[in-house]
Amino acid sequence: MSEKIVQLNEEVIKGQIKELVRGSVEETLNELLEVEAEKLTQAARYERNEQRQGYRSGHYNRNLTTTSGDVTLKVPKLKGISFETAIIERYRRRESSVEEALIEMYLAGVSVRRVEDITEALWGSKVSPSTISEQENVCPHRGLAEPSSARRTISVCLCGWDLSAP
Repeated sequence: MSEKIVQLNEEVIKGQIKELVRGSVEETLNELLEVEAEKLTQAARYERNEQRQGYRSGHYNRNLTTTSGDVTLKVPKLKGISFETAIIERYRRRESSVEEALIEMYLAGVSVRRVEDITEALWGSKVSPSTISEQENVCPHRGLAEPSSARRTISVCLCGWDLSAP
């Protein structure tokens, strides 16, 4: 009789690979933030030299939703100089491709609750219904409705059409 010696569980393997990729993305982004802080201060951590500008004052955690899942970034805090990272925009909580996917689902008419389920399946974290509904205020140029405080009008967006042609 043949017994199974090794048993492969596809779900477990996919989960481990996804976690490995997410961890790699998190590690890479955190390392890039550290390098950026070192270049700005002109000194490594705990290093004292005459060219040093500013001092480190710890870090703060910031969550970012990426296509690989949620990552926690350790953003360095600096004293004496302002630190605005070029890696992620200020106040950004989602990668641009994630936001584009949310907008595309919204424009395609996918219900807010369904978008919530889809985002959890794709990225491992739910996006709140208010976040999805807020997309219409973020991208009015995409033909989405105007904010509720404004008058509702019907508008047509013709991108790349020349109406003056005969």
